[in-house]
Amino acid sequence: MAQDDDPCASLSEELAALDDCALGQGRQASAQDTPVPVIPDQNTIVVLGQGLPRTEGATAYSTVVIDREAITSTGSGRLEDALANVAGFQQFRRSDSRSSNPSAQGATLRALGGNASSRALVLLDGVPMGDPFFGYIPFSAIDPSRLSRIVVTRGGGSGPFGAGALAGTIELESVSADQLEPFNAYGLVDNRGDTELAASGAPQWQSGYAVVHGRWDRGDGFYTTPVDQRVAATTRANYESWSVGGRLVQQVGDGLEVQARVLAFEDNRTLRFVGADNSIEGQDVSLRLVSRGPWQLDALAYGQWRNFTNVVISSTTFNRTLDQRDTPAEGQGGKIELRPPVGDAHTLRLGTDYRRSAGDLAEDAYNASTGALTQSRYAGGENTQLGLFVEDDWALGPVTLTGGLRADRYTIRQGYFRRENAAGTVIEDNVYPNRSDWQASWRGGVLVQASQAVTLRAAAYSSFRLPTLNELYRPFVVFPVTTQANAALLPERLRGWELGVDLAPAPGIALQATWFDNRVKDAIANVTIGTNLRERRNLDAIDAQGLELTGSADLGALRLDASLSLVDAEVRGSGFAAVLDGNRPAQTPSFAASSTLAWDFMEGGTLSATLRHVARQFEGDLEDDALPAATTLDLFGSVPLVSRLSLVARVENLFDEAVITRNQGGSMDLGAPRTVWLGLRWGY
Repeated sequence: MAQDDDPCASLSEELAALDDCALGQGRQASAQDTPVPVIPDQNTIVVLGQGLPRTEGATAYSTVVIDREAITSTGSGRLEDALANVAGFQQFRRSDSRSSNPSAQGATLRALGGNASSRALVLLDGVPMGDPFFGYIPFSAIDPSRLSRIVVTRGGGSGPFGAGALAGTIELESVSADQLEPFNAYGLVDNRGDTELAASGAPQWQSGYAVVHGRWDRGDGFYTTPVDQRVAATTRANYESWSVGGRLVQQVGDGLEVQARVLAFEDNRTLRFVGADNSIEGQDVSLRLVSRGPWQLDALAYGQWRNFTNVVISSTTFNRTLDQRDTPAEGQGGKIELRPPVGDAHTLRLGTDYRRSAGDLAEDAYNASTGALTQSRYAGGENTQLGLFVEDDWALGPVTLTGGLRADRYTIRQGYFRRENAAGTVIEDNVYPNRSDWQASWRGGVLVQASQAVTLRAAAYSSFRLPTLNELYRPFVVFPVTTQANAALLPERLRGWELGVDLAPAPGIALQATWFDNRVKDAIANVTIGTNLRERRNLDAIDAQGLELTGSADLGALRLDASLSLVDAEVRGSGFAAVLDGNRPAQTPSFAASSTLAWDFMEGGTLSATLRHVARQFEGDLEDDALPAATTLDLFGSVPLVSRLSLVARVENLFDEAVITRNQGGSMDLGAPRTVWLGLRWGY
């Protein structure tokens, strides 16, 4: 929970363009109101640690805000758990970052899936967090306790880095020092002996602050394999991950602020069988310059260095069949956004952004029976995107118009794939031709304040996504199914529209409804082309129409948040994909809902319960292996003991629901069983 007794008292919150107080102080609120900025005394030094405020027209697009209290009070204590409170958010699989392969942890919205790549752009303090090679999100590296809020915008984007925002944008904002104690820490242990430890320091001075943090998670985990499928080689999904980082915010002039961030992390997991180990690691740095003067400026530069390893174990002989031993990748990029003074009625944004992703893989294949090396494979390449964007909001009394254009120059280059036999002789050596092109995208919307209680909105947009290096060049195996890469993949292109209404019928009550129609042309999917054989291919399209409902009620000591997504998503296929025409995309549910009831039973004491339901999904594109619907209930409780020390209890999956996360011909994996956590935390 926030440090201040009055959550509306923070000056940095008052200056934010989407303030939780203006949204009814809900744990999850529809972003429909824009507060009037507070003008501080000229002798006051204001250090925000954020980017430029969101513009008034941003809420013409379906937007949901998750506040700090909701982020830090989930049953599992993990970021993906907090994001699951938003209708339409999903990862490729139902597993979280303790028991899934990291490469399956792409983030998407509105059932615009097809494979495990991210179709939603995830930003941490303005920096894209998708892995440069795979596109997955390193959820285990982002401690929810280090976040102040999350802003989720559903639908295609055209602002900074908008080329990656095919299905929407998830903006993670770091906590500032004034929301923390000088020292903060927590430690928990669960009923299996798994542990979760974290600590941070947040010193402040007159013109700046720093936040230094670290987290360590480890445990033997749980059995993902059902009891009747376990063998001698079966093991628990044990895991160990750590992350350390720091953030420095310093005012260097009148309205001029420098923000620097570093992050290092490592995550090791074992899935299903002894020896089926995988790992990720990363080092990130970023530097940001924000000017809040008449000519507003947001300039950002970042660098990322990542790696991934993975060992595949045969489900029949339980020998190693593939060792993806090294996948080094790097990403660099930046943006410059300028907001010139063009009058009170307009907010004009001009800018450019750049992203580069490069990586290589080295893997060895082994005979499943003898364990002998059969071949080695090497692949890699480089993708770049250079974008120019312009966007304007025009306030006309109760009506706000917004529109934006992007032009992106992309390249897909230096792609290669090489195979060698066990003796080191080259048996295949492909060098793929370089490709480049321009891609235009746009978005526009209108926001009508019909009354104090009713806001109407409409929007239309387009966007595109480059295939990742993983999709282009890296084959993979989830035994016994092999999925081949495809260096000829085209970019995905989205067009869509939506209509919505935001209601505030009474103080503390917020309701939001959105109807959307999105179409992704050339959608990339893992297409079945033979027995236990798939290949990444461009489908004709994925069509998704749906209804999203979000509501929150702040009734003093009681708070209720609810979210629901109904989506009719279908593959459009012809030729090789004709057999898929009309099918649901792999792993996409038609219905998902989440509801959280929280009770502040005393000062500093909170109890909450989160009920979630996910409808039936299909493992693959042929709709022949079903993942049954699942309903889970999570609990969270915090009781103050002394000073800033609290007793914390969490329960995941209270009723021990069997959540099937993988089903390949009856071979299944399960999600987390009932798990009870108990611990202490200081400074929350």
